[in-house]
Amino acid sequence: MSVNVSWTDVWYTNAKKNVMMLRLFANATTIVAIAISFANSLAADPNMKILSNVFGVTQEGQDVTRFTLTNSHGHSVSVMTWGATLLDVNVPDRNGNRANVNLTFDQLEPYLDGHPYFGSTVGRFCNRIAEGKFTIDGRPYQVTTNAGKHHIHGGKVNFTYQNWSAESFETEDAVGVRFQLTSPDGQEGYPGTVQATVEYSWNDKNELRIAFSATTDSPTHVNLTNHSYWNLAGAGSGSAMDHIATIEADQFLDVDDDLIPTGKLNSVAGTVLDFRDATPLGERVDQLVSTKGYDHCYVVRGAVGELRSAARVVDPKSGRVLEIETTQPGMQLYTANHLPGNERSNGYGGHEAFCLETQHYPNAPNRESFPSTLLAPGERMHEVTVHRFSAQ
Repeated sequence: MSVNVSWTDVWYTNAKKNVMMLRLFANATTIVAIAISFANSLAADPNMKILSNVFGVTQEGQDVTRFTLTNSHGHSVSVMTWGATLLDVNVPDRNGNRANVNLTFDQLEPYLDGHPYFGSTVGRFCNRIAEGKFTIDGRPYQVTTNAGKHHIHGGKVNFTYQNWSAESFETEDAVGVRFQLTSPDGQEGYPGTVQATVEYSWNDKNELRIAFSATTDSPTHVNLTNHSYWNLAGAGSGSAMDHIATIEADQFLDVDDDLIPTGKLNSVAGTVLDFRDATPLGERVDQLVSTKGYDHCYVVRGAVGELRSAARVVDPKSGRVLEIETTQPGMQLYTANHLPGNERSNGYGGHEAFCLETQHYPNAPNRESFPSTLLAPGERMHEVTVHRFSAQ
């Protein structure tokens, strides 16, 4: 049986198909528009701000840029390209009064040489390496000895005294800055060209997240930390030894007279280093005569590589609280024992602050029993520490 189809029927059928395609296209366009709108809604709160300005100029004529990250509550942190350094951290007390709780200088010049690592990114290897020596694949290496006969904090031309490149960024709930630095093969005696990255981000929960990462083109050792000095009553308010600390650690590293780890892990039980229960920092500090206070590395409780609680510190006067979480295996407690109280430390003196430096263990390149700091080509070192500020 034959069917006669006129050209008008074909036109009408095609027209209907075209209308349907247009409707589908319109619906798809609407879906895409909704998706874009939804994605935009996930961007950082428009009340969060990132401002930048030139903080100063290096002796080589390079601009040093300062970035200020402000959350929607008006609380802020500042960072700068020189040393990928953390500057002011302005957070409220129990009455809502904001103050800077991180020791800083007001100008760039003191940061350029010989300061006490105020807020610095420390590397290529923070803390100590015995006699500046280690061996990789049977080959011995000698790095700079800048602490007597030992190596400390990456040597003389370390990450603290270099100008990093920087770019700001926004995420769903935070604003931040990403710093990057190339450390060439042979710098301070270390093998391998290392590409290092530090990301600071700040959110509405008053959480400062610091993420370190690094890659290399040849096996080398990398151990990075942030070296901020905290006084939760406010920088310049005097002694911080009345701050009450809890440290999530059952063990600390045994060290010799030069503060080089022996490889043994000691229990904190029954010692002046026991902060498993909340204890004022200054309650037993006078018992540490040889070091003039705390300068000890704790074994942070929990699985290495997982973000977990490391410490909690409360200032009873202001009510400010600092909680620290980290993926790192260790944390160095330093009670600013050697701040001179002169222009080199902006007038801040001994025990007027404390450091909680999350890191791998000192002298790890020479202790096989310690978590390894060896970084190989094709691998990526990545560690995260969160500083959470609140008030009670």
